[in-house]
Amino acid sequence: MRGWLSRHRAALSFAAGVAVAGLLVLLHATSTPPQRALTQQDIDAAVMRTLENNTLPSHMAKAFDIIRPAVVRVRGLGVDENGDEIERSVGTGVVIVDSGVILTNLHVVANATKLALVFSDGLESEANVIALQPEQDLAVLQAKTIPDDLTAATMRSTKDLALGEDVMAVGFPFGIGPSVSAGVVSGLRREYRSPEGKRVLTNLIQFDAAANPGNSGGPLVTAEGEVVGIVTGLLNPTEQRVFIGIGFAVPIESAAGAVGLSPF
Repeated sequence: MRGWLSRHRAALSFAAGVAVAGLLVLLHATSTPPQRALTQQDIDAAVMRTLENNTLPSHMAKAFDIIRPAVVRVRGLGVDENGDEIERSVGTGVVIVDSGVILTNLHVVANATKLALVFSDGLESEANVIALQPEQDLAVLQAKTIPDDLTAATMRSTKDLALGEDVMAVGFPFGIGPSVSAGVVSGLRREYRSPEGKRVLTNLIQFDAAANPGNSGGPLVTAEGEVVGIVTGLLNPTEQRVFIGIGFAVPIESAAGAVGLSPF
């Protein structure tokens, strides 16, 4: 018997260890109370803890991320009396076709002999005017060179646009940008006479997001990052021609019509 025990001591020790481990597991299982099923209250509390500890980006920050690749700086160049190239105007454009078709304002390009663009990735290109819609102060440009991954803006119908709806203007006010200003839709179907008094623009979107010279031609964007208008003017009864809370944009349906496109 001793010989048998001696020969099988290792196996017996292993079996005893397994038995003890099994017994401990069994005791733990019987002593641990069963887990409570999650309730909706538990889930809501977990979500609130996450929101309190993690700052989420605002809806307008998300909208800017969506529209930014389609926003273009537009420079109107000319030649002075000494024959030197100078910047005559600066404005904004928005890509509406990924082949490099861009909407901007007619008054941004009107006095230029050469147009220069800067895309969101820093690529510079010259551009040609391919269409005009003077009654809406719109010009359509075609870039000569475009980024490999150029993204066109998504356009949204203004049919269900409501007063008080969040919008933002994206552009290059006074050449600074791209800059973002947020506000709301203040009115619909407005009329606006240009500062030069040469034309009256009709059926405009009124908004109160800050816009200044240089914003012209830029997109008016919803909280979903969709373009509902092209910024075209600002109302100011003083001589300063800076923003006081009343801006105007051409509805995107009219703007897309300048290119012969149906945006929807």
